[in-house]
Amino acid sequence: MPRIGNDPNLNICPDYAILPFAGARARIISEHIDEHQAIQILRDIWEAANDIEKAQWQEQVEADREQRDNLRLQQEEREDRQEQERLEEEEAARKEEKRKLKHKYAPIQASGVPDKLAITPSAYATRKLDKGEYVELWYFTNDGLDDAQTKKTVIKDDAMVLSTLPDGSTAWVSAASSRNAASIVNDEDLNFEDFCQACPRFITAIEEADWPVDRVRMLAIFWKNLQVHEYRSLRDPIAQKTLLAYQAEQRKRWHVVAKSSAGPYDLSGINTKLLERTRERVYWQERSKRDNQRDYMVSNVVFHLISYTS
Repeated sequence: MPRIGNDPNLNICPDYAILPFAGARARIISEHIDEHQAIQILRDIWEAANDIEKAQWQEQVEADREQRDNLRLQQEEREDRQEQERLEEEEAARKEEKRKLKHKYAPIQASGVPDKLAITPSAYATRKLDKGEYVELWYFTNDGLDDAQTKKTVIKDDAMVLSTLPDGSTAWVSAASSRNAASIVNDEDLNFEDFCQACPRFITAIEEADWPVDRVRMLAIFWKNLQVHEYRSLRDPIAQKTLLAYQAEQRKRWHVVAKSSAGPYDLSGINTKLLERTRERVYWQERSKRDNQRDYMVSNVVFHLISYTS
């Protein structure tokens, strides 16, 4: 149905008695209908047509109103949805900021000033733990903590410095990774006292980094089993070195496997066969080291004798 352009309620019935409508009147006039009646018939026809247009106009007005109402409701719903999405995005951003800056938003405790200062490892080690990656225990020894305390104000950890790689090439790396690589002690080269010192600090650090409870418990049991192992109390220096080497190797291997399709396994139990292999390897490494030192000393003596007699 075509739209009506003008409100038919405002239309005025033509004067059918005037000359322009004479032809229309003549077609109606007959022996039973005079001119006055013809004029009235024309008016009745116009009014009937106008009433139809009025009804159509009303339907059109109501349809337009309903469409406007629907469009308004849709717009309001769209605006409400957009506002809700904006609020959800803002809330998600706040939660993400709180997650990343959890120390900033941590509630103040009513415990007062603590007697001991909090353990603060280097930012480099903290970031590695936040990612769930392998970190050397040295960072949690007294030397590692002292190093973090004295060097953290010298240069920002995020600053990039030019470093020489093992193959002789150079690359831009973070200042933290560069300086720490030069100063850290590998796990297998720690003394047993430093190892025992670092383990509880490491456990506290991974708890603060939100590591899963089962992983925290696994590492705690793993280190406890090493510290109470019978090798710990043997007079043979190779025994304690074996425990440290086993710890270093197995923890590194665990992190590698944890990222593979096989997934992480329970590290806490000591594998006796692997421990014995480790002991044998450590023994031969230490023996080779002593032999090299002896050969060096002998060659030095021979060199000086030859120099003295020549």
